[in-house]
Amino acid sequence: MKVNRHRFPRALPFLLAALTWAESSDAAMRDVEVKLRLTPQAASSFALLALECVQREYPNKPGHVINDESDILSPRALHPAFYGCYDWHSAVHGHWMLVRLLRLYPGLPEGDAIRRVLDENITADNIRAEVAYFDQPNRKSFERTYGWAWLLKLAAELHTWDDPDGGRWSANLSPLTRAIVGRYMDFLPRQTYPIRTGVHPNTAFGIAFAWDYAHAVGNVGLREILVERSMAYYGADATYPAAWEPGGEDFFSPSLMEADLMRRVMRPAQFTKWFDRFLPDLASGESEGIPEPAIVADRTDPKIVHLDGLNLSRAWCMIGIAMSLPQDHASRAMLFDSAMRHAQAALAYVSSGHYEGEHWLASFAVYLLSRVE
Repeated sequence: MKVNRHRFPRALPFLLAALTWAESSDAAMRDVEVKLRLTPQAASSFALLALECVQREYPNKPGHVINDESDILSPRALHPAFYGCYDWHSAVHGHWMLVRLLRLYPGLPEGDAIRRVLDENITADNIRAEVAYFDQPNRKSFERTYGWAWLLKLAAELHTWDDPDGGRWSANLSPLTRAIVGRYMDFLPRQTYPIRTGVHPNTAFGIAFAWDYAHAVGNVGLREILVERSMAYYGADATYPAAWEPGGEDFFSPSLMEADLMRRVMRPAQFTKWFDRFLPDLASGESEGIPEPAIVADRTDPKIVHLDGLNLSRAWCMIGIAMSLPQDHASRAMLFDSAMRHAQAALAYVSSGHYEGEHWLASFAVYLLSRVE
């Protein structure tokens, strides 16, 4: 689908219309909280970005191990469902975003186009082919765990959607969902150490989204493994060197992503004690501990533009962390303030005119703007 670029005002005020400040409705709360919401106008613009790329086969960066000559195939032949958006994981979270937007705004002008694309891509035959790809030799680490996490996020979105088409797509996706769940349950007990990177293999992110899935569908066995591994990997962490962040191609903050996971798997009081020990400079409420938005020097560079994603993911992590802390916690207001500044730094550039960022950043923006606690 060809995007009408006139639908994408690039001025900052357009996307900032999606952001509102509000005092808490809780009379006992005196902190100012950031309320992020997704406007219908922004939702349409984000939908158009995904519609442009989920069926765009090239350019493409396959993470493909060639077993023999028969494996020399086009992206669409290898991945008939998730061949677009430059790489497999971006195609997956592009599909998640389309489902999410249609759930939030059933009357979205792009709704018919979204349903048509999902009908064409998430078919039973296409998903069987995706499962067959994972089952071939030398596929054990394919998309581990970033792509796995987004696949489960898509599965959870479809599973919890009361919509006839959504139910059909959920059923079609289920063999791949089961395969990914099985991979999590097989791999994590064998992964001795977490991967503390700011890019795709980040273990904390992979577990956090898998936990969301397990919680949404009631998969107790998966959730137990995820909680046990989270505590084993991160439960004793203290005095994390967050000042060393960010790396030059990060789209995650390893420290904030870890804290965003631990708020899920710990009780609130337990999490607060852990957080104060883990990031003491930030927990103290001193301004020196609050991260500043990352500077993105070149949005035509596929690695440097990752930093726009970092600003968006930092924002959603800080909001989740702040909402999990006591209302009188010293860092709470500063976390909300920093989250707003990070969101402002990135949202205007989701639609930049450069495919290097446009094929994936909207998914991060939609997750930030439509978070459900």
